[in-house]
Parts: sequence; structure tokens; C-alpha cells
Amino acid sequence: MPGADPVDREWSLDELAAAYAYPEAGPDGRQPWLRANMVSTLDGAAQHDGRSQPISCAADMRIFGTLRGLADVVIVGAETVRLEGYRPARARAEFAQAREAAGQGPAPAIAVVSASLELDYSLPLFTSPTVPTLILTGAAAAPDRIAAAEKAGARVVIAGDGVGVDPVRAVQALAELGHTRLLTEGGPRLLGQLVAAGVLDELCLTISPMLTAGAAQRIAGGPSLAVPKRFELVSLLEEGGFLFGRYRRS
Repeated sequence: MPGADPVDREWSLDELAAAYAYPEAGPDGRQPWLRANMVSTLDGAAQHDGRSQPISCAADMRIFGTLRGLADVVIVGAETVRLEGYRPARARAEFAQAREAAGQGPAPAIAVVSASLELDYSLPLFTSPTVPTLILTGAAAAPDRIAAAEKAGARVVIAGDGVGVDPVRAVQALAELGHTRLLTEGGPRLLGQLVAAGVLDELCLTISPMLTAGAAQRIAGGPSLAVPKRFELVSLLEEGGFLFGRYRRS
């Protein structure tokens, strides 16, 4: 506030949840809203040694947990599942009451985007999820691999006419399942596809005060766009030199 002394303190989970709340439902009901949550170093690296954890921090993980606590589903690429050792989203007591009031399950589902369905079904993501794991794939995916995924307990969702996934179809398919509060955690290849398809509504970006050099990926990969997408800054938080920005499509 103008004239007030600045206060340096850690925000509560309730305050973070309010700051990162999804848009309210409109006259036609709740429409799909896709946000991404990514971290980048000062020199643009989204990973170090193939993983994002080394460039993260405790505050980043609080926001990570908050965004998951607000989401219906977390969309993630198959390669990120392999590299990051993805586990199921867990039910958290701090968000239980708010999720129940919002008509959500105890934890968000994880939706894995995979054309090949070459996944390790012995992982906890498939053997012990809080809610069944989804796999987004194309109509031309190998029938035996679809059968293997379903046998492992995953729900296969067709979101494309070919082998791969169409991002627009993926958002529509998830909304038809009642998942309109969408969150993606990458990786860079998947985020690039979502940006190129024009389905990304919001980016939550942590700027890590680190330099890594090397040839690490940026937060979004793939071919460049003919015209850069413009997003506007909605909010900016800071802790320990880390910046936590929230951007919405202009």
C-alpha cells in the first residue's frame, strides 16, 4: 500500500491459493483454462542435468503444491514422466475442504501425453494413484499398447486422429471428463506444442537466480512461431531472490 512499510514474510497456503485462483465460472458454466507452471534460470535453462529440481527452491515447491491443489488435472509429457520420476498427485489436508467445495476429487489426476504409450506401468503413477491416471494419445496408437495401459489401470483418452495428440482436442477431451482447471508442468516439448496450438491461457514462471550455461532446454521447445505470442504480467512475488511471475494471454 502507498506509504506503508514493506513487510517481508512467507505467504500462507490460503493466500497463495487466492492469488493463483482459476477464473470464476461464467454464465455458460466453467470453461477450460490451461495454465503452465515452469522454472527457468537467468540464462534460460529449464533443467540442470535433465531435471528441474536443481534449479528450484522451497518457495517454488510451495507454489508447485498450491497449483496442484487448485487443479482438476495435471498434464505432463511422457518424457518428463520418465526423467523426473513422476509420482501421483497426493491428497493434501490443507486443500481438502476447498476441493470438496469446488466439486473436485481429493487430488488432481495426472494426464500423460504419449504417442507411443511406451511407459513403465510398474511406477507408482500407475500402480497406486490417488485417482486413476489418464493417458492422452492419438486414434492411431498401437491397440496392444492401449490394452496394456488399460490393463495397468490407466484410462486412455483419444485426443487426435493420428498417432500423436492434438492439443486442442486434448483440452476438449479433458473438459468433457469434467476437468476444466488444467495445469501443465511440461516438459519443454509439450509446452511448445501447447503454445503453438494457441491453447495456453496462463504461464506461472519461476525465475531462478542461477546461471547454468551448457545446452539445457528452454521452458518451451519446437519450431518458432511466425508471430510471437504476447502475454501480460498479472502478479509478481519474490522470495530469496527467486521471482514468481504469473502471466495471462493478452
